[in-house]
Amino acid sequence: MKDLNGVTKKNGWRFNWTDEFKDPARTVYKLVIVDNVKIIQGLIGLTPESDNVFIHLMETAPFNFGKNKMYLGVMGNLVAFACRQSFLHGTEGYVSFRSKTNLIKHYEESLSASHFGGHLMIINKETALTLIEKYFDQ
Repeated sequence: MKDLNGVTKKNGWRFNWTDEFKDPARTVYKLVIVDNVKIIQGLIGLTPESDNVFIHLMETAPFNFGKNKMYLGVMGNLVAFACRQSFLHGTEGYVSFRSKTNLIKHYEESLSASHFGGHLMIINKETALTLIEKYFDQ
């Protein structure tokens, strides 16, 4: 919880991560770099379900957003982590999340996520394995 002190709208974050962290059905994970574990690069809130891991929220740090971002691939890394969690929970890498309308095409192109209808996006086993291989040392 202490880590979330600087994760505020005042500091450029878009979501209320304190509420996400307090929800007992969800687990919030932070992405940091080895050389500086005190600075959060991105956050993701997950819930394992019976057939997939559902991403409730995911967000890159404000300095990793847009054209002048410090690090590329933060969002991909967060989603690859969710895919790994899915395998650990026995749901074969399947991940789902709801996308804003203007990001559906972006997630299809950058993550190879499938648009399932409405705002629902799905990552299947094959895509999950590809993302894990891309973002994690094996």
